[in-house]
Amino acid sequence: STVTEYSYFARFAVGLCEGEITRVGRIWADGKLLDLSAVNFRVYRGTETQQPDPLIEAIEGTGNAPGFRGLAYVVFEDLPLADFGNRVPQLSFEVFRGLSDVEGLIRGIDLIPGSTEFGYDPQVQIKDLGSGRTGPENQNNNSGYSDWDLALDQLADSCPDCGSVALVVSWFGSDLRAAHCLIRPGVETYDKITAPDAWSVSGVVRGTAYLVSQSGGAPAFGGTPSDGSVIRAIQDLKARGYRVLFYPFVMMDIAAGNSLPDPYSGAAGQPLYPWRGRITCEPAPGEAGSPDNSAAVTAQVNAFFGGAAVSDFTASAMSVGYSGAPEWSLRRMILHYAHLCALAGGVDGFLIGSELRGLTQLRAGGGSYPAVAQLKTLAADVRAVLASAKISYAADWSEYFGHHPNDGSGDVYFHL
Repeated sequence: STVTEYSYFARFAVGLCEGEITRVGRIWADGKLLDLSAVNFRVYRGTETQQPDPLIEAIEGTGNAPGFRGLAYVVFEDLPLADFGNRVPQLSFEVFRGLSDVEGLIRGIDLIPGSTEFGYDPQVQIKDLGSGRTGPENQNNNSGYSDWDLALDQLADSCPDCGSVALVVSWFGSDLRAAHCLIRPGVETYDKITAPDAWSVSGVVRGTAYLVSQSGGAPAFGGTPSDGSVIRAIQDLKARGYRVLFYPFVMMDIAAGNSLPDPYSGAAGQPLYPWRGRITCEPAPGEAGSPDNSAAVTAQVNAFFGGAAVSDFTASAMSVGYSGAPEWSLRRMILHYAHLCALAGGVDGFLIGSELRGLTQLRAGGGSYPAVAQLKTLAADVRAVLASAKISYAADWSEYFGHHPNDGSGDVYFHL
């Protein structure tokens, strides 16, 4: 006997609204979210210059199809109907439209969270869920694209005149005492297996990386973006026409229950997840026995910056290795990313640090500021790697107008 099966598909257009929209987000069919990666559709945003849809024009004839200018609509081409009882389903759309002129005024954005192991990766990474199951690590949407690609597409739609992106990438600080503070890349868990890429930063793999603290039974932070994902992110931003500012960021991972001495009080236990601007000498300025305004403070500042040199780093295909002294310092972090940015093809701007006011205002006597001297040296070293990039330090607002020592002198030093 012969069995004949029929499959039904529909080609149709759905009007959304009058006037120009920004974009269409999710689409529901009969109340269920559509997997847009399996749907062939086109969105017309209702501009006054939009052209006729090629499918409609092919059916109606060249010159006989309108562009429906001023009308936002969606064209579906060969939508499979089997899941909907072989009929066109009831459709609902998530529609975005700017509410003011603000979007058109935006020229640059910070791209965060900064702590996301593969969230910046344009390439979809797959994680092992156990028992032979897998799932996407960085595709938490139904578009068929990575979260990065979807977010950048949405940025282009929502802020069409945005031309600059500051890419924030984080390592984790361990202590408010400068001489004891380690700055390391971290991971959320040791047990995650991903493909095609395994997590790796500065030559460190997942199993030997720093594990971020827990809060409420879950990681307090996402992990540091994997080096390969950062390279691809920079390259994709440039391919999309954005100017790229690379923004290394120090997050302080000091969790509940710590017994670290507080440099501001001497008590056991530092504040939870503090601001990096609180990193300072031990004891802090104004506390009894503080080395501030003496030569002794220089050693503590130098320990924080470390001794990593430009020559300690070697670039390979999609990573940068480190062969210097075994240290986790600010210089290792910054110089690692200078080399990584160069490997990605360069960036337009690069920050050597931000908001380190508790360090930049430390004095070594005679009006000298050792952290500022270290930053100047670091800037010169980054210049040797990124010859054409603009290099800067992102000061906190309280640093802008100089250092006003709280010593009754009334002095003002424009230390930066």
